Amino acid sequence: MSELHKFIFDGLPVRGSIVRLTDAWTEMLARRQANTATGAWPPPVAELLGEMAAAGALMQSNIKFNGALVLQIFGDGPVKVAVAEVQHDFSLRATAKVVGDVGVNARLSDMVNVGNKGRCAITLDPKDKFPGQQPYQGVVPLHGDRREKIEKLSEVLEHYMLQSEQLDTRLVLAADSKVAAGLLIQRLPLEGEGNLAGSLVSKANEDEIGLNEHYNRISILAASLKREELLELEVDTILQRLFWEEKVLRFEPQTPRFACTCSRERVANMIRSLGVEEAESIIAERGDIEVGCDFCGQQYRFDAVDAAQIFTSRGDQPPVAPIVQ
Repeated sequence: MSELHKFIFDGLPVRGSIVRLTDAWTEMLARRQANTATGAWPPPVAELLGEMAAAGALMQSNIKFNGALVLQIFGDGPVKVAVAEVQHDFSLRATAKVVGDVGVNARLSDMVNVGNKGRCAITLDPKDKFPGQQPYQGVVPLHGDRREKIEKLSEVLEHYMLQSEQLDTRLVLAADSKVAAGLLIQRLPLEGEGNLAGSLVSKANEDEIGLNEHYNRISILAASLKREELLELEVDTILQRLFWEEKVLRFEPQTPRFACTCSRERVANMIRSLGVEEAESIIAERGDIEVGCDFCGQQYRFDAVDAAQIFTSRGDQPPVAPIVQ
């Protein structure tokens, strides 16, 4: 069963979380494999999505937020967009739009950042929005400060956390056909850090240097975790091997699961956004409107009567499209 564990290091402003997606991840792969319209993702794309799903779960675990965390990678390669969405209850889903050939050894830059135009966006979409409230979104490029291409998703997200949240972060990610897993370590800021003056500054700096040493030590230990270990070992074994000299306090584990938020109503809203003329044109040409969910493979069909009801029940004004369908 999939599992997510949060923990802290007693006496230190350092926190961590570790996730292993097993049944949740294999169900996503199986649904994609069973979709006759698309077939399975190429292995490098599946690995990227697995890492994104694991990373999304880790990031969701560290925020107090009732809504969806949506992690998107997009650019100018054969993978036009890859998306992982994690709800506050750790139900998750992921998909990618692939329009070209992806080599068996393709790297991140080969898939989405061929011309250095790739971007990573993290969106927090509240479940119950206030009137006029917009989702929060942060975007970072898939290259470093000197325009060098970044080949690891973990490095992209570490950069995002430092730039957007001012949190030093170490992230280790891995995925194969059976497991998608990740380990996250973060240094938490001191109380009042960066907001002290006068004689307190030197003392605060001394404290910060000492605490940075603790974070750096734990971060280096986390970085020593190998891909094979993260994929194959149990959570207890990993934490014991890495942090056996530290006092680790663990919280009640969570159970991530696959779940899709698609519905006939949401698809109807999408058809409504097309407008009456476009919907009638599709029905005249094909006999009905058929829409498949990229996340779970569910097929939705609307005939002429169904389409007519869409535009008569709530008017013909298209609604605002949701972030992720």
